[in-house]
Amino acid sequence: MTTLTVSSEAYRGWTLVHAVGEIDLVSGARVREQVHQAVADGCRRLVLDLGAVRFCDSSGVGVLIAARRLMRSCRGELRLVLPDPEDGGQCGEVHRVFAALGVRRLFDIHPDLASATAPVALPA
Repeated sequence: MTTLTVSSEAYRGWTLVHAVGEIDLVSGARVREQVHQAVADGCRRLVLDLGAVRFCDSSGVGVLIAARRLMRSCRGELRLVLPDPEDGGQCGEVHRVFAALGVRRLFDIHPDLASATAPVALPA
């Protein structure tokens, strides 16, 4: 049985979606529903916090890619929180899946919530 808890909240002008557990073929629908609901509610700045995700298979990555596509289609912004496992994060498996599938470059990945919600510094 796959366990995943997904919740969302407003945070510093962003919609923050927390995922805790495992994202796979079955549970990925919960993440997709939260993202779609956020967009339906007018969200154009979304952070997916994957810091407590200990497993994500290729179908879960597909959900994340679809979320990226949806946010881009509505001229929104998507950022992921994915801490480095060497810094105590439990998402080492997620990093390995991203690397194996070559999808890391598709996402704006941050090590923590503070950097994910920080304003983007424009080049001088």
